[in-house]
Amino acid sequence: MSPTRPVVLPAGVRPLDVPVGADALAGLEALPPGEPRGTALLVPGYTGSKEDFLALLPLLAAGGYRAVAVDQRGQHESPRAERPEGYDVPALAGDVLAAAGALDERGVHLLGHSFGGLVVQAAAIAAPERLRSLTLLATGPGAVPEGPRTADLRLVRSSLPTIPMDVAWDVKRARELAAGVPPEAPEAQEFLRARWMGTSPESLVRIAVTLLEAPDRVGELQSRLAGAGVPVLVLNGDRDDAWPPAVQAQMAQRLGAAYVSLPGVGHSPNYEAPEATAAALLEHWARA
Repeated sequence: MSPTRPVVLPAGVRPLDVPVGADALAGLEALPPGEPRGTALLVPGYTGSKEDFLALLPLLAAGGYRAVAVDQRGQHESPRAERPEGYDVPALAGDVLAAAGALDERGVHLLGHSFGGLVVQAAAIAAPERLRSLTLLATGPGAVPEGPRTADLRLVRSSLPTIPMDVAWDVKRARELAAGVPPEAPEAQEFLRARWMGTSPESLVRIAVTLLEAPDRVGELQSRLAGAGVPVLVLNGDRDDAWPPAVQAQMAQRLGAAYVSLPGVGHSPNYEAPEATAAALLEHWARA
């Protein structure tokens, strides 16, 4: 049975605009009952959004942290970039650092899921002093290895510039069903389609190219974080079908990072196994 994807705001989670220069990223926030032990900033992946963390946010707040998830620029409810370069990793990492500074001047516990992991790696390389810890969730050191996901990315790269978003959504859903991906509940399907239609097609194409071509920057990341004393956690599911778990385990070794692989979990531990994911995060942050 596939996990249920939450799409309704749980109790204690509220919308939040997170300033990034002259703009603001759309966010969701959950606050702890007392004084926060710190601030967590959660960055979603490709075709995702802040709602991917809905099941996780209340658990992190219950653990004592102010937890904030954002839509990246061009995603769902966040503003679009003025130029195509605004969807490249350096520009998106700049948004993350601006959001981190606006949320907590003492530094944040920064997490990136999937493509968001490439973005937060770049942010950490640029300004490790803005971080109290780094978590790489179901992500890898660079481009996605060859497989079904790279075929999908090439299809987006070649077709989306000329195909309307509603047609592209129908093609996407048909391919997922043909691949055996179980359909979501009706309310989740409605949300996912609305999110897709609200996302910049230019960002989807630009990020598809990044996911096919991104360089491995782990050596540079390790050097920067070690020098700043920022602890790292690599966290995945042992059934991840994007970056294989073995690739992520090797990345953790190269980083000198803690490594947690959740059994029976796929590419989205944040909503497939929120309790186990929260437990791993809270343990990691307690050591920071």
